[in-house]
Amino acid sequence: MIEIRFHGRGGQGAVVASELLARAAIMDGMKASAFPSFGSERRGAPVMAFCRIDDRPIRIHAGIYEPDYVVILDAKLIKIVNVLDGIKEGGKVLINSPKSPKELGLESDHDVFTVDATGIALDMGLGSMASPIVNTAVIGAFAAICPEVKIENVIESIKQAAPAKKEQNAEAARKAYDSMKGAR
Repeated sequence: MIEIRFHGRGGQGAVVASELLARAAIMDGMKASAFPSFGSERRGAPVMAFCRIDDRPIRIHAGIYEPDYVVILDAKLIKIVNVLDGIKEGGKVLINSPKSPKELGLESDHDVFTVDATGIALDMGLGSMASPIVNTAVIGAFAAICPEVKIENVIESIKQAAPAKKEQNAEAARKAYDSMKGAR
């Protein structure tokens, strides 16, 4: 089973990202579940979302405490939330940032990748300068570091289920995926 924990802020699309990723896995014949973890938070407050992918039915409906992957939609969360808490040995981390992992000062024994999802989202007109919607770019980049997830399925999932601007969101995923060449 692959367990992915998303860290984002309300309004960035972490919950939708987990749902689109689960949908992409299902398109490939896998089983998947996705769900959020938040209370009465408002736009901008830290939120988490979870996604599990397996080739067998998933019977666990609890939060993910020992993820294989951690996906961070806002690099500023690194300083206020223990985003690496419980990550499995050999786990991978994906951070939305134009900076390299070293520039971010993220000391980790895990593989750490960055993608400028904010820049891609802004280029594609997703959200606004004050509040870019980075979720589809992030899951496009995720497909580049997770061999079990195919970018074609991510793009199709976005085209079928993204809440708005389906073509621009699909293109953002493709651009992020392409920007991660050599990440695997």
